[in-house]
Amino acid sequence: MAHEPANPFNGLIQEPNLEGMEEIFELVAAGLYSLASMLVGEGEDSARLVEEAIASAQVSPCADPQNARRCSRRALAVSALKLLAARCPGCLDAPEGLTPATSCIEGDDLASAGISTGELERMISGTERERMREWLASLPTWMRTVFALRAVAGFNSAETAALLKLHGGPHAATWTPEAVSEVFRQGLCSLASQVLRSRE
Repeated sequence: MAHEPANPFNGLIQEPNLEGMEEIFELVAAGLYSLASMLVGEGEDSARLVEEAIASAQVSPCADPQNARRCSRRALAVSALKLLAARCPGCLDAPEGLTPATSCIEGDDLASAGISTGELERMISGTERERMREWLASLPTWMRTVFALRAVAGFNSAETAALLKLHGGPHAATWTPEAVSEVFRQGLCSLASQVLRSRE
């Protein structure tokens, strides 16, 4: 009786770690919901945006975590900006006459404001979550959007300006990377004040 030849790939192909894949998928979905709720508020709209972002970015449990996060965040940002532009026309227009304000920080990143990425994550989903929500709600829509896209989605100023220009409505075409940077710096100043008060 003829024997089947040995498979030269035996032992080289590992079974996928399904538990690890599900974990990646859940982390991506949770991060997307936090971003969506900062942009458009909690509830059905945010849940729908997450589903659409995952579908349009073709995120699967097998996707590379970093690539999956990046693609899905961009897809969600596009959908959220379109929703905001339809919900409140003009709310994403670049502020007129924006000039560099006397700022409490020099840079336009979290480190310049004395806030670590871990601290921001705790503020978004930890014990300071409600305070963070109230602070975000106090910001104009255009500033809140810039803050979410820069600090949470991880886009740089040029990417954020391009997203706003393309999807923020007919009058959002005047956004520039410089304007995004200045708005983000002002938002970080406001957040830094909140953090200082919470540490007292």
